[in-house]
Amino acid sequence: MPLPGEASRPFMPPLATELQPPPSPRTHRTLRRLQSAHTLGSKASSQASLITQQRLREQHQQLQNLPQRSMSPIKRDVSGSYANRSPQRTRERANSDAANKHHLNAVAATGAGASKQLQQQQQQQQSVRKTPLAHANLSMQQLFRDGPPDGDFAGALEATRYKILDEGIKSDSDGMSSLRIYVWLILLDAPILSTDDYLALIHRGASPAYSKIRNDTFRTLTTDPLFRRRVSEASLIRLLNAVAWKLHDARESQRRSRPPSSRSSLAPDNVSSSNNSPARSVNVNSSPAAKNRARALTLTTEGSESSVAPEPGTYVQGMNVLAAPFLYAARSEAEAFVAFHTMLTRECPGYIRGAMDGVHKGLALVDKVLAIVDPKLSLYLTSRGLKAEIYAFPSVLTLCACTPPLPEVLRLWDFLFAYGPHLNILCIVAQLHLMRDKILKSPSPSNLLRSFPALQADLIKRVSMTILQRIPRDVYAEIVAHAQ
Repeated sequence: MPLPGEASRPFMPPLATELQPPPSPRTHRTLRRLQSAHTLGSKASSQASLITQQRLREQHQQLQNLPQRSMSPIKRDVSGSYANRSPQRTRERANSDAANKHHLNAVAATGAGASKQLQQQQQQQQSVRKTPLAHANLSMQQLFRDGPPDGDFAGALEATRYKILDEGIKSDSDGMSSLRIYVWLILLDAPILSTDDYLALIHRGASPAYSKIRNDTFRTLTTDPLFRRRVSEASLIRLLNAVAWKLHDARESQRRSRPPSSRSSLAPDNVSSSNNSPARSVNVNSSPAAKNRARALTLTTEGSESSVAPEPGTYVQGMNVLAAPFLYAARSEAEAFVAFHTMLTRECPGYIRGAMDGVHKGLALVDKVLAIVDPKLSLYLTSRGLKAEIYAFPSVLTLCACTPPLPEVLRLWDFLFAYGPHLNILCIVAQLHLMRDKILKSPSPSNLLRSFPALQADLIKRVSMTILQRIPRDVYAEIVAHAQ
């Protein structure tokens, strides 16, 4: 008899339960084969990564062996202690250490005093055998937050350089990183600056170069929305005006320290150089190809003349683009100021002095390096009348900051500040090499060279390291000293 309410339910047939056959041994074998293939694939990928790491270590060692400019005492200690060790010298040192250890073990049996001496010498040998990349297991954040263990600042500095070459400074898609500006300050060996000192420069008002600064700042990276969104024109004006005051004071102090006879003999030269402003002396301003290049408008002199010419060496057109990445990466104007001023005065003072002789030397070196590593491309450009002074002037002066995108500029600058801004010459040649096929196929390559392709920092670094192995050491010595 059906229960109450059961008659209203629809009739449903019983579900048939289908039993699956048990898995065969072949199924387990297939799974094991797949797992083995996955394991082998992971081993192969790890092996490839080890090969890449070995290549990076060799590149890092090669860069450390090369001379660098404006090295701080810590940097000199790093280059003197670790960078000049060849593999042969390392093996010889290991063999001598083994022989010394055997001899000291024999001497140690003679008494307790010799045993104490043995321990001291063994500790010294362990410190000598300490690898320069001993901090590789620490992240860059830990290294800068907590400091190097055991106070090994030289090893920490070299480990930082290697980490920049290997993995770079971690940042978001906009290139923002809370650590980058501090890494730059340490790599540039920038002094500690009080914010009050920066504000004192701001409160002095307009510098002798203020008119030129105002005529350039509104044209700084106008096509870059990231820069426009983060950095205001007023901030850029304050920074450049403060740097102009600082350079002006240094120049005046240098003049006062000279004897009166030398001051009078230098007066006519100073007047003539003031009448011929640094921007007017640049031949690239008369080149239509250079004028049409993206962002190169900051280097022209149109509308930049003022009634009173600024002091030579205090401001030149293009410094606004060179200052832009510092303001973008820094967390305050004071940090950007001290990093920018240190870079100008220590790494590339020749870029802003007089007629920018350092820039013109760099342009000549671009032509020389290109002729060494790629004679065919060099001859093709020369036959079309395209020397580096026509198409590479903004890239040399601004350390490639004139070429977007800005996040890639920051990544490239990490590399340049770690191993020397003079490597920018090789980075420019690397960009030409990446454009090689298009340039050789183009009947008018000047159109291509008006604006370089978007920066690819990692690719440019790899090509630059390849170029570095092909140039003679005397040419590299010229590259190191060209901006001084």
